[in-house]
Amino acid sequence: MRALFVFWAAPLVMFWGWFFLSLNDMNFGYVMLSRQLHDLVFQLYGQMLGIDPAIIPGMVARACVFDSFLLAGLVAFRRRRQIAEWVRRRREGAVNPDRLGQATEVGPTLPAE
Repeated sequence: MRALFVFWAAPLVMFWGWFFLSLNDMNFGYVMLSRQLHDLVFQLYGQMLGIDPAIIPGMVARACVFDSFLLAGLVAFRRRRQIAEWVRRRREGAVNPDRLGQATEVGPTLPAE
């Protein structure tokens, strides 16, 4: 599962890192991070897809959110027994007396009291 998260998160971090650095023209001397290349890349994608280049980042963001929910659903499905057990314990389990005592005991008193 960890590898799945790594293979999911690495491209997202790389794309959004490039996107925001190049959008703000923080190129650190690299042409790849320049605003000119940023505009060129999105202009090319816009021409290939036949859409306005300004809406492409929003489309990518929606795809990332969808993929994140899909991945979360996959993980929840694989761990459904553990999740069901955790929910059952939360509903049926009595409160631990130590935790109940910590929640109801009087805290430190003020010096003026």
